[in-house]
Amino acid sequence: MAEPDPNRMIREVGAKQNRMLKARAAKDSFWSSLGVLGVVGWSVALPTLLGVALGVFLDSRWPGRTSWTITLLFAGLVLGCVNAWIHLRGDHR
Repeated sequence: MAEPDPNRMIREVGAKQNRMLKARAAKDSFWSSLGVLGVVGWSVALPTLLGVALGVFLDSRWPGRTSWTITLLFAGLVLGCVNAWIHLRGDHR
């Protein structure tokens, strides 16, 4: 049997380390940050708009003293902000 080449192992570990460093640098790039910003924006905007749409529908069907549009707008906004917080918190771990 042939002896394992210690220089080969050092080269392989060095190559893996370089790949890891490149992947980490790519994760922190401008385009990656822009993508995260878009996802966070949609995760806030979508529940807010859905809350407004549902509120307008409920106000047209069952008008009353309470404005469903305003109530569900704030509920959607809070839900969207919590969703964005969870997304960002999980993205940076």
